[in-house]
Amino acid sequence: QVQLVESGGGLVQAGGSLRLSCAASERSFSNYAMGWFRQAPGKEREFVAAIIWSASSSYYAGSVKGRFTISRDNAKKTVYLQMNSLKPEDTAVYYCAAQSGYGPGRLTATRYYDYWGQGTQVTVSS
Repeated sequence: QVQLVESGGGLVQAGGSLRLSCAASERSFSNYAMGWFRQAPGKEREFVAAIIWSASSSYYAGSVKGRFTISRDNAKKTVYLQMNSLKPEDTAVYYCAAQSGYGPGRLTATRYYDYWGQGTQVTVSS
């Protein structure tokens, strides 16, 4: 069982930056691909970014590409999401998730993730 705990959310003005962190309890963290998803009120949870176990490949939603960067530190069992040039439409609860699969088809889809964190709120004011 992998436990994931997100942190780093908050309130920021448009154009600002935040860095989210997700710490994992699992000793074999490096075996898992990690993803970030978000869910705005009244909307479905959507893919934001994902990174494979070795960090040699990452994937982004078109709406965040060029503004957000996903990274991981396997020694610290932590995955990060650096968010720059934030927009009001980025406002959502952000979740990190883990799965043992690979490939963009699996890593960008919520249904393939086995473990989820509790989420952290990001609010971007205009």
